[in-house]
Amino acid sequence: MTTAEILKSQQEFYASNVTKDIKFRIKNLKLLKQTIIANEHKICEALNKDLGKTELESYMCEVALVLNEIDYMLKHLKSFTKNHRVSTSLANFPAKSYTVACPKGNVLIMSPWNYPFMLTIEPLVDALAAGNTVIVKPSNISKNTSELLYNLLSSTFDAKYVAVILGGREVNQDLLKLKFDHIFFTGSRAVGHEVIKSAEPYFTPVTLELGGKSPCIVDKTADIALSAKRIVFGKLLNVGQTCIAPDYVLVHESCKELLLRSLILEIELQYGKNTILDDSYGKIVSDRHFQRVIKLLDGQNIVYGGKFDENTLKLEPTILDNPSLDSRVMTEEIFGPILPIVTYKTNEEAFSIIKRNDTPLALYVFTKDKTVKSYFLNNIQFGGGCINDCIMHITSTLLPFGGVGQSGMGAYHGKRGFDTFSHYKSMLEKSTTIDVPLRYRPHGDFKKKAIRKFL
Repeated sequence: MTTAEILKSQQEFYASNVTKDIKFRIKNLKLLKQTIIANEHKICEALNKDLGKTELESYMCEVALVLNEIDYMLKHLKSFTKNHRVSTSLANFPAKSYTVACPKGNVLIMSPWNYPFMLTIEPLVDALAAGNTVIVKPSNISKNTSELLYNLLSSTFDAKYVAVILGGREVNQDLLKLKFDHIFFTGSRAVGHEVIKSAEPYFTPVTLELGGKSPCIVDKTADIALSAKRIVFGKLLNVGQTCIAPDYVLVHESCKELLLRSLILEIELQYGKNTILDDSYGKIVSDRHFQRVIKLLDGQNIVYGGKFDENTLKLEPTILDNPSLDSRVMTEEIFGPILPIVTYKTNEEAFSIIKRNDTPLALYVFTKDKTVKSYFLNNIQFGGGCINDCIMHITSTLLPFGGVGQSGMGAYHGKRGFDTFSHYKSMLEKSTTIDVPLRYRPHGDFKKKAIRKFL
C-alpha cells in the first residue's frame, strides 16, 4: 500500500471507535511489552550494529526506559481516561463541569537515529495509550534498528492500527503532504522547520523535540571530583550523540585545572586509555556525521584525546581548552565525544556566553551555592535539566521532557505524554429541573443588578 492508502485505512479504523476502548488499549500495550521482552537481544544487537552500543547501554538507555513507560501507562491509564470533575461557577448553577480525554486520531511519529529504539517506541506508547492510530517513520540512518522496528511492529500490530514506513527524505516528504491529526517529530531544527510548514495548511498540532547547545556550569563550590564523574557519564553516553548531552562546560576560573585533571581521570577510569581499539566504545553513526564532527577539531587546542579512526568511525573522548566563542565547536551542536572547557569569572559572564546561542534543550549546574543555582535557573530559558547531575532527568516518567523556543515545543513522558496525544473536551452538563431566568431577555433593573452581583 502507498502511504496515503495506509493513512486512509487508519482513518477508517479510528472511525470505528475500537481504539477508544480502554481494554483494547491495555491489551495492545501489554502485547507491545511482550514483543520487546521477547526480542530484547535482537534490539540490542541492532543498536550495536548502528551505533556500537553495548548490550548494557542499550538496555539501560533504550529498552528499560520504554518498558518503564509502558508499565506507567498500564498502571495509570484507567485514571487518565476518567472524566475529570471541576467546580462549576455560580452563573451555571445547577450543573456539573468536567473534562473528557479524547484521542486526537491519526498520528505520525518521526524518530531520529541517535536513540532509534527508545525515541520511536516511547512516543508510540503514549500515542497508543491515548487511543490513537499511528504511522511510525524511523530514521533512514540507523538502518538496522529501523528494519527491526518494521519487523517487530508489523508482526505485532495490523497496519491499520500501527504501521511502520521505511525510507529516506522522499518518504518523509510524501508523509508530510498528508493530513494527520498530530505530528510528533524528534530530530534536527532544519527538518523541524519542514514539519511545521507541512502542518500549517491543515492546522495540524505538532510536537517538536529538537536540540541545541546545552551548557554545563561548574561553580567554584561544586564537588569537582563528583562533578567530573557525572559529566563524563553524561557527555560520553552514546559517544556524545545525545540531544541533552552537556555540549560544553563553563567552569569558574579558580577550579579549571582541578576539573581538567578530574575529567581526564574519569575518562580513563570509565573508558580506559585506548578507546579507539575498545569494542565496547561506540562509534559515530555514519561517515558523513563522522567527517562533520572531526572538522570541529580544526584549529582547536586539544588537551586530551583527539585521535580517530576513519575506518571504524571512532573518535577518542576529546577535551578542548578555551576554544573561541565564535568557532564552529562553540556555535554548532557537537553531537560527538568532544567537550570544550571555557572559563568564566562571574555568573553574569557565564550567562552572557550561554546567551550567544539559541535556547538550549538542557541546562546542568554543579554547585552547592543556592544563590548560584537560583541565578541560572531564573535567568536562563531551557527545556529541563539537573542540579549536580547530567541527563538523568530524562529517566523519570513523572518529569515531562521537551524543549522550549529553538529547542522544541511540547513535551511527553508519563501523564504529559498521554496529554500530548489527547484532546480534552470541556463539558458543562446543565440540569433541566431548574432554569434560572437571569440571562434571558427582557433585562429589567432587577436582572441587571443581579447579574452584576453574581458574575
